[in-house]
Amino acid sequence: MDPPSSLGSSEANASAQSLYTHVDPASQRPDSSTSCSSVLESHPFEQIDPDTYFTSNPPPPHLVEHERQLAAFIAHHQAPTPTQPQRTTTTSPRKVVLVTSGGTIVPLENNTVRFIDNFSAGTRGSASAEFFLVRGYAVIFLYRERSLQPFARHFGQAKGSVLDYLVPGAEPGQPPRVKPEYAAEMATQLARYQEAIASNSLLMITFTTLTDYLFHLRAAAKALSVLGPRAMYYLAAAVSDFFIPAQRMVEHKIQSADGGLTLTMDQVPKFLRPLLETDPNLLISKAKFALMRYGHQVVIGNLLTTRKRTVTVITKTDQFDITLTDAELTRNPPAEIEELIVARLDALHDAFIAESSAAQA
Repeated sequence: MDPPSSLGSSEANASAQSLYTHVDPASQRPDSSTSCSSVLESHPFEQIDPDTYFTSNPPPPHLVEHERQLAAFIAHHQAPTPTQPQRTTTTSPRKVVLVTSGGTIVPLENNTVRFIDNFSAGTRGSASAEFFLVRGYAVIFLYRERSLQPFARHFGQAKGSVLDYLVPGAEPGQPPRVKPEYAAEMATQLARYQEAIASNSLLMITFTTLTDYLFHLRAAAKALSVLGPRAMYYLAAAVSDFFIPAQRMVEHKIQSADGGLTLTMDQVPKFLRPLLETDPNLLISKAKFALMRYGHQVVIGNLLTTRKRTVTVITKTDQFDITLTDAELTRNPPAEIEELIVARLDALHDAFIAESSAAQA
C-alpha cells in the first residue's frame, strides 16, 4: 500500500506512515435533528483551514490529561512484547489501533442547551475494539460519552437498563445478585474487561462535541506518529459535517419567543472525511473518492439497511465484500460482522508493515 496522506494538520504530518481505515458508522442515520424548530440553509463558503479551526475553537477541558494518558499508553507499547501465542512465539513491537466510535454533537450556544446530534450508538466501534484486543492489538478507544463501550455493550443501554440484569439480595441488606440466566456471560465479559485494563491493552477516552472529537483525534495522531506503520486508525465515529464556529454562537440559550430559527453552518474542515451512503449506486464511487482525496488506505462501506450482514472493503488496488450468512446471523449468539472485518484488516495491516519494512531496507 502507498503511504497515506496526513490528517491535514501540520502537527499530525508525522503520522503519515500509519494505516488509515475509514468505517461507515454502523448506526448513523442520513439526517440529524435539533431540539428546536429550525431551517438549515446551505450557502457558499470558504473552506476552513484545519489549523484555523484549532486556533479559533477552545480545546476541551480535559485534553491535557488525555494527552498525558495517550503518551504513557503508547510509550508502554513501543517496546517489543511477546505476541499472541497463536500467531508466533517470537517477540515484536505491538500494533496499536485507534478506534473512534459514536456520534458528535454540534452546540448551538456556547453555554449549550440546544444542539444538533448524530444518531449513533457506537455499535460497530465498540464491537470492533473487542475483536482488535482478541487479535493482540493495544486499543485506544475514543468514544462518545454514554455510547456503547467494549464488553459493557453486552448489557444495558440498547438491551434495556442494567438493573434488568439484577435481583435483590436473598435477605434485607444483602447486595443485589446477577440473575442466573445472565451470570455466566457477565462473568466472561467482566474477566475480559479486567484483563484488558490490567494488561494496559485498552485506553478509553471520551468526547461529546465535534470540537472535542477533532482535538482528541489530532492529539491521538500526534501521539501515534512515533509508531509509524504499526499504528492503525479505525475511524468508525459518526462525525458531523457541519458546525457553528464558537465566535458566531450566542452565549446563552436561544430564545424561542422570537419565532422560527434559521441556522447558517460552516462545513467541518476535511481532516478525514466521513463516508455515509444510502444509495448502493454511489457507495463504491464515494469510497474510492475518499481513498484518493483523503488519504485513507482502506474504506469500509455499508448500506444502513444491511450494515450487520454485508460490508464492502475498498483499497486502492482491490475491492471485496464481507458477508454473514443467514445461519450465522440467526445462531445463538449471532455472529458479528466486526469479527470478520477486524480479521481482514489485521492481515492488511501485517502486509502494510512488511511493505513499509521492505521499503526502508
